[in-house]
Amino acid sequence: MKTYSPQKLASYLGMALTILTVLFVVAFSFLGFSFWVFLVLVLFYFAIIYSLIVYIMREYVDNRIEPIYKIIRKIPIEGKKIKKRDDQVDLVSRARLEVEEWAKNQTREITRLKDLERYRKDFVGNVSHELKTPIFNIQGYILTLLEGGIDDPKVNKLYLKRTEKSIDRMISIVEDLESITKLESGELKLKLEVFDLVRLTDDVLEMEQMMASERKIQLLFNRPERPVKVLADKKRITEVITNLVVNGIKYGRRKGFVKISFYDLKHSLMVEVADNGLGIDNKHLSRIFERFYRADKSRSREQGGTGLGLSIVKHIIEAHEQTINVKSAVDEGTTFTFTLEKAK
Repeated sequence: MKTYSPQKLASYLGMALTILTVLFVVAFSFLGFSFWVFLVLVLFYFAIIYSLIVYIMREYVDNRIEPIYKIIRKIPIEGKKIKKRDDQVDLVSRARLEVEEWAKNQTREITRLKDLERYRKDFVGNVSHELKTPIFNIQGYILTLLEGGIDDPKVNKLYLKRTEKSIDRMISIVEDLESITKLESGELKLKLEVFDLVRLTDDVLEMEQMMASERKIQLLFNRPERPVKVLADKKRITEVITNLVVNGIKYGRRKGFVKISFYDLKHSLMVEVADNGLGIDNKHLSRIFERFYRADKSRSREQGGTGLGLSIVKHIIEAHEQTINVKSAVDEGTTFTFTLEKAK
């Protein structure tokens, strides 16, 4: 139907009603009708007016609402048309509600895109910063060697070793980024197997005992008396527990502790890694699993690491279709908890 403005439709409807009314009055005035004929004519007149109004309103409303539905419901141009409904008021109400819902969804999508844009900018800035430091260090060491330092036995080996450390740091960042990318894309497949988590935890604590001793931090383990079997990727879970333990050691309090506990949740096992260290302010908790995000940037970089550890941990746990959570308070410590599927 051709689209008309409300004013044109009103004028056409008014003209039609006027003509019908005049014809009815003229016919009634000049022709003698009995009561029953008159009643039939009135009913006939009413039926014509009702049908005319319904037809115009239906066509007009459908014509105006259908394009909106094509947008919010993604109806194809040559696809299914909106089904005609007798209750046009309900159609208008339904359209209003769906438009409101569509507007809310678009608002949420815009917010999500803004968050992604912010995250992208932060990520690019953080990557450039993390790589810039070792690159500038390498450049400085090499320039010193080229300007004569290579002939000084007290300088050449020292600067070459420092260059090697900076290169190792860059390699570490690239490898961690590659791991995250593979986990996100599903390219890195998990090798699920049944293993004893108690023994794995013992091995991790033994490996990190030297670092903990240097920082005078106790490594505690509420060790179950019997083996605890889980179904997971052993290598990746070793990486998870190692990351969380090292994180607790780096940001722990001198003469403090890092403690690991297991809790049976019937079909799954909850692993808790807690420390009594510096803690994390509540405003940072929602972002600590982001790549390169550091709650205390200056102190975090002093402790070393790529800034990708917690992000990798989160991706590994989610790849197992499990969950990880964190709770913390400043100067009281931090507790990470994650779940694993128990072996049947």
